[in-house]
Formats: sequence, structure tokens, C-alpha cells
Amino acid sequence: MKLSLTNTVVPLLIAIFFASNVIAQEENIEQAAAPRPPGMETVEFYSSAVDRMMKFDIIFPSNYWTTENRYPVLYLLHGYMQNYTVWGRNLAAGFYARNLDDLMLVLPDGGNSWYVNYARSEGGQSNNWEDHIIRDVIGYVDENFRTISRKEGRAISGLSMGGFGAFALGLRHPEMFISIGSTSGALSFARNVGASIAAGREPQARERTPQEEARFAQADSYISKVIDIPGFSTQIERSPQGSLFETENQANSYDPFQIIYNIPKAQVPHIYIDSGTEDGLITDAREFAQLLMINNIPFDYMQSRGGHTSEYWRRSIGHMMTIQHEVMQRALGNRP
Repeated sequence: MKLSLTNTVVPLLIAIFFASNVIAQEENIEQAAAPRPPGMETVEFYSSAVDRMMKFDIIFPSNYWTTENRYPVLYLLHGYMQNYTVWGRNLAAGFYARNLDDLMLVLPDGGNSWYVNYARSEGGQSNNWEDHIIRDVIGYVDENFRTISRKEGRAISGLSMGGFGAFALGLRHPEMFISIGSTSGALSFARNVGASIAAGREPQARERTPQEEARFAQADSYISKVIDIPGFSTQIERSPQGSLFETENQANSYDPFQIIYNIPKAQVPHIYIDSGTEDGLITDAREFAQLLMINNIPFDYMQSRGGHTSEYWRRSIGHMMTIQHEVMQRALGNRP
């Protein structure tokens, strides 16, 4: 039996990876009044990979416009039901970037795509979301801004869905990133989908209650104005039409637990992992850390009190960004 993950299972995925629809929607509503941090600009550009105009936020060091310096870049991927504004305007990433002040921060938008190239797109869409990040966003940033456009000056991280995306993309393209990071990452997502395909299990969507529907509509009315991407602002628009994976092999090709074995140890990027001790996804973090220990692969791991919430991510981003910044500076020869 062939299993296709389509928009019909969106409520199920939200229930699994965000604990409940209400929590995810509350996180989105909170973004609406979030201020823009110093040094932030929003860039709109055409992405051929997804055949639409897209946006990303970018935060520059304070002296970017008064020098000719080039800077390392950290790409931060958002979670499911979130968007390009969440890290910089809601989760304190801009504060920590400006505190370091010699790091460029790029905050792309991946919709509810899981950052993969879809096995099949529908509705006239082009859903090559891996290519959107790897080719279009990074290519645009390197071409238009003063970046250090090589592996030693580039890192990628994310939260929840974005943690999975950072690990999947970083391990599929190890020549591009010196460090990959995950906070509260849904690292077993592709593995679980692959197992469902192999077992012939078709996931069943849980219908939202009337109260959840009202909360969902309220969140959409707020956050769609913040995103402000024509045809890509509501949650329905941001959920790609088609199938993520149609075979077990397609799912496995994005599974961090498998693809890490495809990389020679000397070429594996630095790996950072953290999770809250009250987050159900901490089991993914601990399992991946154990895999790295068994295979003698260096990494940084942290766990601290907290759940799958913005309160936890506001704390974790400072730790994750500081470590990845240090890794880049050392790789660039800027440390003793």
C-alpha cells in the first residue's frame, strides 16, 4: 500500500508535534504584536523552487552598513504553523545576534512543508522546499549580502519541524554547513512516516472541536497580516498540496537517524541538540545523542526544564546560537 501525506493529516501532525492545536495557535497569536528588533530587514524575492514570491527576515550586525566586512551566517528554521517572523520578532533571536554582533542571521519561511522536496505536488504548485532553502534562499543571501559564503561561515538550526529540517538538510548537504542545530526537534518525523508506509498504515486526522476551530480562525486572522505573503499567509495556503513521501525510501532519504551514516566522520558538521525535559520530543533528542555517542561523533547536548513552548525557545536560542557562533569563529581561524 502506498501512503501519501497530504493536507488531510495536518491536524494529526499538529497534535503529535505541538501537543495540541490550541498551543500552536496561541504561539502564533503571540507573534502579532511582537516588535522588530534593531538591524532587521524583510526581504521579498522570487523562489523558483516553489514558484512564488517569498520573504525572509535578516538581521545585520550593527556595523554592517559602515564597513566592508564579510560575516558568517546562521539560518534559523521555524516550526510547524509558524513563519519567517517568529524567530526574530518573538523568540529573542535578534537580541542574541546583536549581542554577538559579528553574525548575520537569516530567518527563512518554509510554510508547513517540513523543508523537503515533495514526492508529488498538486494544485499547480511546485513544492521543492529543500531547494527553496538550499538553493534559493542561501543563493540569494550570498549573492546580495556580504557573507562568508563557504562551509566554515555557514550554520543552520531550527525548532521542532525546523529542527528536523536543519538536521535533514544539513546532513544531506554537509559540504555547506559547519554546524547544524536542533532545539525541541521532531527528529524522528521522516523515520515515523517511513515506518507507517512500510506497515501500510494510513494516518487518520483528528477533527478539531468547535472551540479549536474558533481559535484556529482567530490565529489566522492575526498572523496572516503579519506574514503578508500573497497566497501564502493563511495556514491552509501554507500547507502544501500533494505528498511529502510516497515510498519508504523517499522518507528514509530525509531521516537524520539514517543519513548521518552516509557521511564520512571527518565531514560531519558540528552537531548541537537540546530539548526541554517536559517536552515529549526529548526522546528524539536523547536517542540521537545516544547514536552519536555510540558512533564516537562529537556533539553538544543540553536539556533543561521546559516544554514545547516559546518560553523554552527564548532560553534555548541564546545557548544554541552562542555555541554555533563559536564553532564558526573557530573554523574561520578567529580563535586561538
